[in-house]
Amino acid sequence: MAGNKIPAYLFGARTENKNMETKSLNKNLRKASQAKKDEFYTQLVDIEKELKHYKEQFRGKVVYCNCDDPFESNFFKYFAANFNALKLKKLITTSYVKSPIVGGQLLLFEVEGLKPSGKEPFKIEIKKVPDADGNGAINLDDVEYLLKHDKNTATPLRGDGDFRSEECIKLIKKADIVVTNPPFSLFREYVAQLVEYEKKFIIIGNTNALTYKEIFKLIKDNKLRTGYTNFNVGMFFVVPDDWEHFHHKDEKGRKIARVSTSCWFTNMDVEKHKEYLTLYKKYNTEEYPKYDHYNAIEVSKVAEIPMDYRGTMGVPITFLDKYNPNQFEIIDGLNRYTILDVAGLNNNAVKKHLHMTEIGGKSTYFRVLIKNKKKIKYENRTAQNSNS
Repeated sequence: MAGNKIPAYLFGARTENKNMETKSLNKNLRKASQAKKDEFYTQLVDIEKELKHYKEQFRGKVVYCNCDDPFESNFFKYFAANFNALKLKKLITTSYVKSPIVGGQLLLFEVEGLKPSGKEPFKIEIKKVPDADGNGAINLDDVEYLLKHDKNTATPLRGDGDFRSEECIKLIKKADIVVTNPPFSLFREYVAQLVEYEKKFIIIGNTNALTYKEIFKLIKDNKLRTGYTNFNVGMFFVVPDDWEHFHHKDEKGRKIARVSTSCWFTNMDVEKHKEYLTLYKKYNTEEYPKYDHYNAIEVSKVAEIPMDYRGTMGVPITFLDKYNPNQFEIIDGLNRYTILDVAGLNNNAVKKHLHMTEIGGKSTYFRVLIKNKKKIKYENRTAQNSNS
């Protein structure tokens, strides 16, 4: 359950033939689900690509990576190597199990305060990273020196290091920002904990989590949003040596697989969610049909949202990666069989046998139900001006 791991059942083969890709994906899903593998590691390049946008928001903060083994985690390496550049107040990371990787960048047996043969999970707490080699730059060599010579930096945990354990909860209460890759199977519970303790966070999850009722409600209430990395791009992860389908091998010979259904989730300030979508199309009944069982029009592409439609529109889930709450209002989510009902509508008319996203008897994918705020505000101002 390392923080920069992502469950194996999210991976599939990348082949030229789409049918072969689907079969390989399904095969991988079944195998990984049965084996319960969870040892997939976020690449440093993807972490750097996303986290570079939050540098000012990290200043003077306590960052906690609560699902990370420092001897494997690129999250730890990023924050430790950039501790001074980001002007962090403190970096805390806790491991769930001892690293199975031998010959990694940081060697467990060389760390003061930990038993060389111990299996116990541990905590690393860094308050400063001095320029130990005097070369004028702070890097992982300086971090390694710190871990080798300061026995108070690394200490064993009493429990198992689970993010739900009492000692890890005490640490999360002290943190300002949590950054990690939580276990996919516990994503709802993990986010619920962050919300309960009112923590800022930047985490990786599966894009399907956007359709979870609990997660969707947070987005609707503007308490959660996607990060800077476009979730249509996906990310590459280091996978085990016995993994059958992968994209390429890195310079160290490790297998790298692409997960197209992976994205960043955060409640931090994200500038792209303040940008207004440019709308150029006008509504007409031919291009924008209504659903058979729900009073909303179908908009199959985000770029084709009509600028002059006042009612409810169903748009693809990709809309959430561009959602500006000042421009649009999210009404709810609509899947094939029911509405998510995050707004507490309790629509008794919804029946399980109805395909809610059907148009002319043909179902489409999950849709986000939205209204154009800007249009409504404009019309209200026009009405007020005419009355005066």
